[in-house]
Amino acid sequence: MEILASIPSPGESEIHLGPLPLRGYALCIIIGVFLAIWLGGRRWVARGGKPGTVADIAVWAVPFGLVGARLYHVITDYQLYFGEGRDWVDSFRIWDGGIGIWGAIAGGAVGTWIACRRRGIALPPMADALAPGIAFAQAIGRWGNWFNQELYGRATDVPWAVEIDNGLDQGTFHPTFLYESLWCVGVGVLVIWADRRFRLGHGRAFALYVAGYTAGRFWIEYLRIDEAHEFFGLRLNNWTAVIVFAAAVLYLVLSAKRSPGREENVEPDPDAEPAGDETPAEVETSAEAEETAGETAAEADAEAPEKPAEAKAEGGADAGTKPGDEDAKAPAS
Repeated sequence: MEILASIPSPGESEIHLGPLPLRGYALCIIIGVFLAIWLGGRRWVARGGKPGTVADIAVWAVPFGLVGARLYHVITDYQLYFGEGRDWVDSFRIWDGGIGIWGAIAGGAVGTWIACRRRGIALPPMADALAPGIAFAQAIGRWGNWFNQELYGRATDVPWAVEIDNGLDQGTFHPTFLYESLWCVGVGVLVIWADRRFRLGHGRAFALYVAGYTAGRFWIEYLRIDEAHEFFGLRLNNWTAVIVFAAAVLYLVLSAKRSPGREENVEPDPDAEPAGDETPAEVETSAEAEETAGETAAEADAEAPEKPAEAKAEGGADAGTKPGDEDAKAPAS
């Protein structure tokens, strides 16, 4: 069947910004990261957080995410870097492509948790603020596969097929990068809508993003033909998608029952002193006040028994005079 249309692949994977060469793969990741930080920052402020907090969190989250993404890829595709005819140094060449979204999420979550802990912020509300931005960042980052002509699907002649000129016999394939990019845009829009409609909190917006993404990743992964480990007829990433999807849905259900609604205070005031924390001067002043109060109470207890005795004596003197005696002794008028 004659192919009437297709998506051409770029002639080279580098973009030259003047004298500076920049790989298209890296450019897509950079744009996605900045978009996620910008949108996450706006959503964090809208939830009651402070401007600039998300950018500070990203200083930890982004490096951890990149390391986790590359580590996951190297572990699950170790045959590409280790063994006969392979150079293990290539495992560090992240600019040549090869990252795993599961490792990126796990590593980014660790970095975000560390940064949030340092600032006294709970992780779930921060994850909710970042969720749609992460989905949009993935949508942009997937175009890096187009620049590298990698991770495409089965051969096809549909009008939107992508042309691959790396020596394969068949010239056009399913553009799985495009499918996943469009799917991630839809997931991001869904999270924003659901968050506004149902006021998702306590990590539920992030769980919805994870569930939505994994649902799409399952069928997109089924189309891919790149080398991958298989278990019981399914690729490793298919099994990962199923397990993570189930965990995300379970969290959505349990969290809605345990913690309905949304957090009221997402970021503590750094100028306010936490309740129960006192400076040494305050502790000393408090101790002196308690000691003074104790001495006053002791003096009051020591004087208390004398008053009933005096009252009894006065009462006895009055008792010696009968009512009417004073009237009897008074002169007749």
